[in-house]
Amino acid sequence: MDKININEEFVSLNEEWAPKIIAESNGQSVRILKGTGELGWHKHEDEEKIIIVFKGQLTLRLKSSSDIILEQGDMYVMPKGVDHCPVAQADTHFMMIEPS
Repeated sequence: MDKININEEFVSLNEEWAPKIIAESNGQSVRILKGTGELGWHKHEDEEKIIIVFKGQLTLRLKSSSDIILEQGDMYVMPKGVDHCPVAQADTHFMMIEPS
């Protein structure tokens, strides 16, 4: 496997809210994406998801508790089965690590 420059991978993204798999390891996918605005309410019944912000601000609205605000360098593990709605400031870049 070749070295991956995450910043270069973010530059290559053309669509918002369209995850790109940049690596896989031990049954996990490493996905990057960028977003602006609201994605919509959803939940992941069977998996937790690690979310790491590289640029901008990502707010995770939660029906069950207070919002989680992630800034550059912040990480959060979204528990399985939790209703959430991601809302991103303009051109927010983040990574998700989740089961393939």
